[in-house]
Amino acid sequence: MPRIGDAVREFTLPGTDGEQHSFPDGDGPAVLVFTCNHCPYALAWHDRIVAAANDYAGRDVSTVLVNPNDAERYPRDSFDAMRERVEADGGWPLPYLRDEDQSVARAYDAKTTPDVFVVDAGGRLAYRGAPDADHRDPAQEAAWLRGALDAVLAGSAPEPAETKPVGCSVKWR
Repeated sequence: MPRIGDAVREFTLPGTDGEQHSFPDGDGPAVLVFTCNHCPYALAWHDRIVAAANDYAGRDVSTVLVNPNDAERYPRDSFDAMRERVEADGGWPLPYLRDEDQSVARAYDAKTTPDVFVVDAGGRLAYRGAPDADHRDPAQEAAWLRGALDAVLAGSAPEPAETKPVGCSVKWR
């Protein structure tokens, strides 16, 4: 499990768009969010995470969403269901990836959906935790995620650098 300041594991996973996506994928900061199709926490935070991804994309920040859940026990998290969700939404502006063997989630020690990881331009973990303080309050606007990105882009350490991830547990095999 990476700790704040550690180099993160690079990976490549298939996306709902039919492409393979690598993380981190460039020279700038990057965001990894473990999420899924069925968790009420993940669903409540989804639009805020996507809005933050859109707002920071112009600042060379890449974002990927990764679904690690066991699709046999949770069919709503299957790769087909993921594609159907993205299609029903008219497409997403960021990649939605499938961690079928759960190796990426295990390497990052993902706890919940969502579980947010912000990586600086040097490939080191700068923030890990929840997007903001309350999944029920859209006015929070993913404040912890945005604060971490602002700090990383300014060349400083996020404060807080870590919060407790809140959501549904990752559905392990």
